[in-house]
Amino acid sequence: MENEMRARRIKTTWKSKPTIEGAGVRLRRGFGFYEVPRIDPFLLFDDFHSNDPADYTAGFPWHPHRGIETITYVIDGRVEHGDSMGNKGEISAGDVQWMTAGSGIIHQEMPKGGPDKNLRGYQLWANLPAKQKMMEPRYREVKSSTIPEVELEGGVKVKVICGKVKGTEGPVKDIITDPEYLDVSVPAKSVFSHRVKPDHKAFAYVIEGNAYFDERRDSFAFEVVGSNYFDTERECRISAEHIVLYEDAGEQITVTADKEPVRFLLVSGKPIGEPIAWYGPIVMNTQEELKTAFEEYKNGTFIKHK
Repeated sequence: MENEMRARRIKTTWKSKPTIEGAGVRLRRGFGFYEVPRIDPFLLFDDFHSNDPADYTAGFPWHPHRGIETITYVIDGRVEHGDSMGNKGEISAGDVQWMTAGSGIIHQEMPKGGPDKNLRGYQLWANLPAKQKMMEPRYREVKSSTIPEVELEGGVKVKVICGKVKGTEGPVKDIITDPEYLDVSVPAKSVFSHRVKPDHKAFAYVIEGNAYFDERRDSFAFEVVGSNYFDTERECRISAEHIVLYEDAGEQITVTADKEPVRFLLVSGKPIGEPIAWYGPIVMNTQEELKTAFEEYKNGTFIKHK
């Protein structure tokens, strides 16, 4: 039946941009404040990678969150975590930290790199609906050993962090926006096809290599942000450090590797469709709620659950 599913086409693609966050961490931002709400329920996506400790050791010291979930996936190096609920630990290569801030949590994330000083990872922010903005916070530390890897036809390998691939389900479950989070590796000359739920927003982020992310293979069939208006020889293969945002119509995403392999993250989730009031690490529905959150943080009443 898969061949009867409608293909989901690329809507637009753009390259992540260098920025500085936290106490001075150099990273690349795939999307953030200015892309809201076009990638609803997702708010922000950061790519942090470097082999220079000066780029990341300042880290993200103690700071609050409310109204969102933060998902940190490390593929090289280490990140230490501590929070107001008493959780303390370290995630390393292949591990995931899935934190639901809910009513409020104060935490820190301190990148440490690995023995070779390399650090590479990704952080995604997912919004919470109004009914769950003030839910009890929760922290999940997902070790790589619990994340299944599915091998598909053509040598394609998929690490299933959240969601399901060919009957294999990822360890992160019971998430409000019903997300899917996959780490996909496609060898040269191989094809990856995957069904996404028709009502879900979907995007990909290319880690390394390049591929065709749309069966049309027509670079003029979608918007390429940042390309020269007069560029008549645009490459339709999409390369590392690029976001690929898909259209809403269609159920099947197909990625074809050509002369070299490609590795990418594929993420989807159910849109919330609610107003967003966002400042810094806190995302609510109204400016009044946002103001209240910062007043509570200032006067010491921010934490509702311990």
